[in-house]
Amino acid sequence: MMNGMRRAWLWLLKHTLNRATGRAARTPGGPFSLVRHVGRKSGKAFAHHRRPGRRGLRLRAHLRRGRHWYRNIVAAGGCVLVVDGVEHEIVAVEPYGTDAGLRAFGGAKAVLLRLLRRREFRLLRTAA
Repeated sequence: MMNGMRRAWLWLLKHTLNRATGRAARTPGGPFSLVRHVGRKSGKAFAHHRRPGRRGLRLRAHLRRGRHWYRNIVAAGGCVLVVDGVEHEIVAVEPYGTDAGLRAFGGAKAVLLRLLRRREFRLLRTAA
């Protein structure tokens, strides 16, 4: 029974919330960013919405369930991150400390990440 509920919940997310946040990620000035990468097994192009933390030009991401995008980026050696309509080539992904990661998101987002017990953060290094 639990698997049926989980499948229904994931279907609902995929067909409602994920579509809405995906559109918001493609809108310049929107609250989300878009990670474009290539599948490590399939070779297909993928785009996932994320909400990176920023301090200057340094971008940070928190890891959550469904880390396929992260594994694909590591396997490919990089990706493209679209922030406010501007493309940034990511050339390296490095571990980033929990405290520093939470500070990078700041405010309400950091409180939410603490409540969700997010402890894994990554620094996304750009080419420039």
